[in-house]
Amino acid sequence: MQNKPQMVEAVLFFDEQGVCKQMLFAEFEAVLDGVVDLPGFADRQMRAVYVLINPRLQVRSAVFFFLDFDPKGAADPGWNIPLRHLADRAGRGPDLGGGPIRLACRSQTPVAWLQLHLWEPSVERGDFQAIRDAVRRNSLGLLAEEETALPAMAPERLQVAAEDAWYADPSQELVEKLTEQMGLEHRQKIAVLVKQQRLRLASLGQNHEEELARIKQTAERQHARLLDEVAALQQALAEQEMVVSQWQARFAEQAESFQKSREEMTRQLRAIERNGRIEADVLRAQFEAQLEERIALAVADYREQIAVRDVELAYRDELDTQLQEDIERLKREQTRAMVADRRLEQLAELGVVLVVYHPGAGHLTIPQPDVPRYLENPQAYAAGKCFVSEAQYREWLAHYQQPTCDAVLPGGERCDAALERVDIPGRYVAGESCRCDRHKASQRLRTAG
Repeated sequence: MQNKPQMVEAVLFFDEQGVCKQMLFAEFEAVLDGVVDLPGFADRQMRAVYVLINPRLQVRSAVFFFLDFDPKGAADPGWNIPLRHLADRAGRGPDLGGGPIRLACRSQTPVAWLQLHLWEPSVERGDFQAIRDAVRRNSLGLLAEEETALPAMAPERLQVAAEDAWYADPSQELVEKLTEQMGLEHRQKIAVLVKQQRLRLASLGQNHEEELARIKQTAERQHARLLDEVAALQQALAEQEMVVSQWQARFAEQAESFQKSREEMTRQLRAIERNGRIEADVLRAQFEAQLEERIALAVADYREQIAVRDVELAYRDELDTQLQEDIERLKREQTRAMVADRRLEQLAELGVVLVVYHPGAGHLTIPQPDVPRYLENPQAYAAGKCFVSEAQYREWLAHYQQPTCDAVLPGGERCDAALERVDIPGRYVAGESCRCDRHKASQRLRTAG
């Protein structure tokens, strides 16, 4: 029994000359899953078209979309455009030989948020004609219906069959077997795809849990280190308090010694008074002056030492307070990080995709693991996507926003001559792309000299 042709899904890739590669949708799924790489498309954003082809090799639906490839030729893992959904719900398009097709492109899409991921075909470039011709050539070897007419038979060659052969035997059983086999193959394919998606989701979940555990472990180490520092500072504070107590005890002991000396001097003074009033007055004055001087010196010395200790204690208290605040801040940051990760997980489960635009890099789809790195430095992230350094990207961005000559004239002002804008950061040459022809020539003369 001959197989009946079916509607076929295929993907066509475009370059500057037109259609450069064709593949069935099953092969395209292998590219998306990372099973097969396309080195010829390495480090490029390719224009592609998803088409539905009927058994007469006529295009019935077309979805025009972009697909990015990394330097190794692997497809962007974050790409997730529902092609069949767009093809089934697309609007009316041109007639490519089998009646008006369903068309989804940048200017006509049933899903508004996917507009930036689609491209606009051009009648002037002959994009539709290239698709029609590529499908008609049947490079994919699709099973097509034969349209050749049967030759007429002469009346004299006609014969009447016997009456018992007028009706053919029913083939319902064969049809049911074929239908059951096709359904089984379809269910097996769906099961394989579901298993692949589950493995991918499990891998993403495991990576997220490992990253969260690493962040938690780092925070715990920092918390333990800060606790050790606080304990060390508290121990140092206790030691300082002990030293102050020792100094206070020594001061009290010396004060008591001075008091005893004073009492001794008083007894001596009284003895001298018995020997003479004048001599006693002189000795008393000398004694009191010496005593007051010694006491003043001792008191000043101890007060200075106590003031130094008080300053050290105040500094220790301030440092202790600051460390406690750092601990609380780290706890809050850890909590915010965990909440932010959970919200990112929820958004990813809901199918929300973060898309940003940067000059030179175009529209970028930010994967969930790259969100913290992007928020930390968006321009550095965009520079990495353009495969240039952040400094070169910033210099190119200044030129892109104001394409004028930045050479300084003898009067001190800028040349500001209009330049041809360099649209790609990788093609920007510092000292050349930002100069007019006259200053480029003078720069070369100075370099040669």
